[in-house]
Amino acid sequence: MSDLEIVRNNNNKKSYPVTKMDSAQAITSITKQKIQELFDLSTLYTSGNRDTEIDSVIYAQMKSYFVDQDSNKLSPLLLQLDSLKVQTAKVGNISVTKEIRGNDTLDLAKFYVEYFDFKNRLIGSFEKNAQYVLKPSPVKFVKEFKFYFVDFDSKLPKDSTSVGVTK
Repeated sequence: MSDLEIVRNNNNKKSYPVTKMDSAQAITSITKQKIQELFDLSTLYTSGNRDTEIDSVIYAQMKSYFVDQDSNKLSPLLLQLDSLKVQTAKVGNISVTKEIRGNDTLDLAKFYVEYFDFKNRLIGSFEKNAQYVLKPSPVKFVKEFKFYFVDFDSKLPKDSTSVGVTK
């Protein structure tokens, strides 16, 4: 069998092992992916001039990650990335939980994000929180859904002088 025949008859079952996830693992994986995508788009947006067509497309894409496509949801995140001069961000250590408040069940994600500058040096590691919702959106299958952020906590950490600690 020639190399061309081997490639032609190759299939993904032999090349890539199939991994199975339960629904909790899938939600955690999707949540991490969406958070990382939002940070990637945000750092890309803050590194540009913010007045080009591609910048407006990136901004619209970032707003589409939220249930309420309100620019006030993005402002704190963009302000923090701008003030720290973040070039890239890496999301890690995510934990997804459900919290019951009254009659509402809230889907929450707690994660750490590391910020890096233009020389790929670590600026800092910050703990963040996000609230998300999965909305049913069946297209091909009955159990399809769309992921949206309800709230994205991007507050700057308090520095030692703001809490009254001085040397």
